[in-house]
This record gives sequence, C-alpha cells and structure tokens, in this order.
Amino acid sequence: MKKLLWLDDYRDPFGDFAEWLMFSPIGRDIEVHWVKNYEEFTKWIYTNGLPDGICFDHDLDDQHYTPKELWTDYAKSKEYQEAQNYTEKTGYDCAKFLVDYCIDYNKELPKWYSHSANPVGRDNINGLLINFLRRV
Repeated sequence: MKKLLWLDDYRDPFGDFAEWLMFSPIGRDIEVHWVKNYEEFTKWIYTNGLPDGICFDHDLDDQHYTPKELWTDYAKSKEYQEAQNYTEKTGYDCAKFLVDYCIDYNKELPKWYSHSANPVGRDNINGLLINFLRRV
C-alpha cells in the first residue's frame, strides 16, 4: 500500500478523513502517517525512507500565522512573512530538508501537494520543489 506523509500541526487527516484525502497526490487507497512539525517529519523520513507522497502545510506553529488583516493582500502578507525570524521551523523548512535528502541519498522527489492555507508559504514550498525537479 502506498504511504502518504501528512505534515500539519492542526488538521487531523483521520478526523474528516475523506475531506483531507482530496489533497493526496497519490490517490485515496493509502496508508497515512501524520507528522506535526519539522522534527517529526525528518525523523519519520530517516526512519522509514521516503513516502510515496507528501501533503505539506506551511504554518506548523502559532508564530507562523499571518495576522488576519493581511490575509487578503498577498504582497503585504509576503512582506510580513519575510520579515519574521521564526524559532520553529515551517513546512518550507521541511521541503528544504526533503530536497537535501533526495540529493544526499540520490532519491527521486515523492509526489506532493501543499494544502497550506498560507498562499505565500504554499507558493514557496511549490516553487522550491518545482525548481528542484527542473534541475534534475
């Protein structure tokens, strides 16, 4: 059975399971593994190897959330996020780890989807992974 690594601090893939499976880049007949932060993400991959697919959230801690008044202004939201110095790692950090892991172990990038509600974070994750695929 294919394995999906679900990265999200808040959204429980087992709660409203059918709803979240629409984000799976590898279909619905899958084994789901839920990790909530960078440490769990990296540990899971080091322990189990790469999954068949990954669903990324960007904001993995309350400190990552952009103030509500900036939600409708992409440019201001991006400016705000770029000015932050997070102490907790984000889904983008997990995507960077994934790229490094694939390079270090000569692995193909798993299929992915970024389900993050943060459009700037989602674009950053997708941009990084797409650029990595173009390089290969």
